[in-house]
Amino acid sequence: MSYPNLSALLEAIVYLAKEPVSIDSIHKALPDVDRETIERTIALLVEKYQMENHGIEIREVADGLRFATKPEHHEILKKFLQSLTPPTRLSLAALETLAVIAYKQPVTVPEIQEIRGVHASGVIKTLLDKKLVAAGGRKEVLGRPILYKTTKEFLIHFGLNDIGELPSMEEFEELIKNQATSEETLQVELPLEEVQ
Repeated sequence: MSYPNLSALLEAIVYLAKEPVSIDSIHKALPDVDRETIERTIALLVEKYQMENHGIEIREVADGLRFATKPEHHEILKKFLQSLTPPTRLSLAALETLAVIAYKQPVTVPEIQEIRGVHASGVIKTLLDKKLVAAGGRKEVLGRPILYKTTKEFLIHFGLNDIGELPSMEEFEELIKNQATSEETLQVELPLEEVQ
């Protein structure tokens, strides 16, 4: 099989790989292309990215290739990264509460607590602070409790165009289970301190 733009394909492979990718790995993925052609095309890519009009380069790291920023930009990039808002991490309780609000909105705190079976005020405060939910008026019942709904930031955080794009409840429950499992695994994998 021939690849009309081998250079672009190799560039995509190096970009996509989470770990430095070796020429052997690339050759296994593209067995129809001889190793010399791969090496020659990679060398041209390395040369292309060394030009000053590129902010990144292809670097040899741990017997493989990977994209990296050029050293002359490191100080500015470090400041840029420090200025970014850290990603929002949500606890399992916050995710469950957010799911109830997203699927049942507008919804009151007592309605959320009835569905979840636990107290939700603290979690709602956290979601309000993170601007993932907002007050959406008051329910026309005795006591006029506040109604909560999701916000534009919620849509941005989860990559949705509108609420209609939410996954089904079954898919959402699976996401919650997966996050809980990954958090448990993370806790188990932490090394124990040696007793002296």
